[in-house]
Amino acid sequence: MKGEAWLFTGTALFFAATTLVYGWFSREPAGTAALCVSFVMSGLVSAFLWRQYRRGGRRPEDHGEAEVREAGGRRVFFPARSHFPVLAAAGSALIALGVVQGLWLCLIGFGVLLPGILGFAFQSLGHEE
Repeated sequence: MKGEAWLFTGTALFFAATTLVYGWFSREPAGTAALCVSFVMSGLVSAFLWRQYRRGGRRPEDHGEAEVREAGGRRVFFPARSHFPVLAAAGSALIALGVVQGLWLCLIGFGVLLPGILGFAFQSLGHEE
């Protein structure tokens, strides 16, 4: 994960610098906001990859002289079933409808989306080997 983490860290730094330069010279809010969102998203991926690297250590892919057989065996845990994707999708749809129909529907959408996101994040904490 270390190589991927460095890649996304560089991408996040690129978007941060680009956002600052573009925002300073253009004074145009839409492009600056889009670059800022790009920075945040690549920063989130970078933070996740660094966390996974610190948590799991070096993988065989991170070694230059690693053999293919070193990467064999079970590596990660994938949960069997989950209702959280349905909650997250329904919440996202309600938020999108709420933008058109009214704030009340948007608030209900956030109430449905929040458990879906939290479930995605925390459903497999106790099941790791």
